[in-house]
Amino acid sequence: MPADDPGPAAELVTTSSAVVYSNRWIKVREDQTLRPDGSMGVYGVVHKADFVLVMPFADGGFYLVEQYRYAVRGRYWEFPQGASEDSPGIDPVLLARAELAEETGLTAATLTPLGWLFPSYGFCDHGFHIMVATGLTPGQARPEPDEVGMRSEWFSEAAVWQLIADGKITDAHTVAALGLFQHHRAAFGW
Repeated sequence: MPADDPGPAAELVTTSSAVVYSNRWIKVREDQTLRPDGSMGVYGVVHKADFVLVMPFADGGFYLVEQYRYAVRGRYWEFPQGASEDSPGIDPVLLARAELAEETGLTAATLTPLGWLFPSYGFCDHGFHIMVATGLTPGQARPEPDEVGMRSEWFSEAAVWQLIADGKITDAHTVAALGLFQHHRAAFGW
């Protein structure tokens, strides 16, 4: 531990916790905390099930999905992704296969894990697995009712980067996944 690292004593201590809102998808908790200096504080935490993000890679490009995102009132391109609120401990590989088929109709011969990230750990405790899907076979997509109007399309890798530059991909999870893909591509021969 570096000399200037205050160590574990610098952590917040939870003195009480209460769920202030809950539905099928999220739970919001308000924690009363004790700071290292002895003062009291409050911390809001959103609990959400972990999710998977699948990067369907074929022929030097990726399949993306475009869907309406209600919270930001817009349609954007992104990699297929999803959670299983009813089965929070589901094997991420099984979840990745299910989300890929549901959103694109594709099945993958191989799913390669690239990493696990926290998307918003300043207020939310969930994280996500990133997997590259290869050996793709087409099929019929089966979007959920909230995903009506979702479409899937293949883009060259250069076109994906252009979609980011043009503001048509604004999903931070998708951009982070591309960074991990770039980092690992030589090792996997992509």
